[in-house]
Amino acid sequence: MNEIHDVTFDSAKMNNKQTVHDATYDLLRSLGLTTVFGNPGSTEQTFLQRFPDDFTYVLALQEASALAMADGFAQSTGKPALVNVHTAAGTGNAMGNLVAAYRANTPLIVTAGQQTREMVLCDPYLTNRDETLMPLPWVKWAYQPARAEDVPAAFMRAYTVALQPPAGPVFLSIPLDDWNKPALGPAVVRAVSHRVAPDEARLFHFAERLNKAKRPMLVFGPEVDRSGGWDVGVAFAEKVRGEVYGAPLPDRVSFPGNHPLYRGELPMTIAGANEVMRGHDLVMVIGAQVFRYYPYVAGDYLPKGTELLQITSDPGLAGAAPVGESLIGDSRLALEKLLDAVADAPDRAAPAPLVRKHSLPDIPSSPLTPPELYAVLSAVWPVDSVLVTESTSTMAEQREWLPTIRSGSFYATASGGIGEADRLGVAGLDMNVCKGQAELLCHHLGHRAAHAGDVDGAHRDHRAAVAGNGNVSR
Repeated sequence: MNEIHDVTFDSAKMNNKQTVHDATYDLLRSLGLTTVFGNPGSTEQTFLQRFPDDFTYVLALQEASALAMADGFAQSTGKPALVNVHTAAGTGNAMGNLVAAYRANTPLIVTAGQQTREMVLCDPYLTNRDETLMPLPWVKWAYQPARAEDVPAAFMRAYTVALQPPAGPVFLSIPLDDWNKPALGPAVVRAVSHRVAPDEARLFHFAERLNKAKRPMLVFGPEVDRSGGWDVGVAFAEKVRGEVYGAPLPDRVSFPGNHPLYRGELPMTIAGANEVMRGHDLVMVIGAQVFRYYPYVAGDYLPKGTELLQITSDPGLAGAAPVGESLIGDSRLALEKLLDAVADAPDRAAPAPLVRKHSLPDIPSSPLTPPELYAVLSAVWPVDSVLVTESTSTMAEQREWLPTIRSGSFYATASGGIGEADRLGVAGLDMNVCKGQAELLCHHLGHRAAHAGDVDGAHRDHRAAVAGNGNVSR
């Protein structure tokens, strides 16, 4: 259990000076960061003292839950979220879900308490030793201010870094005695862009390549939906008249699964993806890695005669691509430019619609198989539902029975870890931030249980939380 001690002595307040605590909360208010997720202890008490009435604190029983709820909150709102964890032990508890947030490009500001500065050298209880190393490499920036007066400015920098593409979590370690020290003055509030426009000359070159293609293929990845590019992506695909695939193992879906151009998700293996791309002279990958492979099945990355173009906001993914040409830029901005730049292709034959088998056994299985479970869910599925899933091993069945047809309505683990979905989904629901959607379904069908064949048991143990009007029923 985290210890709580009386550490609220405030010399700056007694001298009527603005404290680091005051300046930081004023900054957070200006940035709209008025919801804090956490599991506090004594090293965080000075941060939480005099907690403002216009702020909301979401208490979790453990730091992994706090970070997962903040992840869901940030993804639902499209804005950064603030997480407060308990020194080294709490940071360790949160690490698994921190990996998921990093992979999902979720902008989070993760703060951890640190022991009193005067005692850190002698390694007292609750010291976060080498505080900036533990969260690496799963944060974009990790920092402990060199002096108490730098805390507000460190928050400002953390906010800007978290938002910069590719967005992601950042980490601040803050000694507990910093908060009551005198501030230098009001924090400087800055505005910073969070989109990077693609190089127009190179983008138009991509458009010309697409215009000359005989049988192009499009692959839409999570960045398209995150950037708000769903609608323009559909318009672009319809103009190109090419087959559309989703990127493998998606954490967001970026194209309607019931659209005539949609062909499903690209296989996860090198050999499988090669087979699907065969016969296409050009493959354009927008907002995705090339590709999120798993497991290893040997093969050529591209078939002979196929060229690949990639558009991503992440320089790391551009560098990691084993083949093709890459362009750095925001997916929505790129699609808006491409929509105007590509020519109509009336002579290009549109692909035949995807055939969904929807086959079930005559006699129900015991335990239920994944298709049977998804069939039951599809019969009661509200049109405006949101799916939060960790069952990567049954995604094929989910796509067949419960295709994603709306932007912002599919969320999955981006890291391969499980245990995050219920908390991520319930945060998006309980905080009433799901973009006005009336229903949210948090589906947690255990990936490992599905492998073991106990799908029915997984469904019993992790029941879907279906709710409307902010009430969760289990």
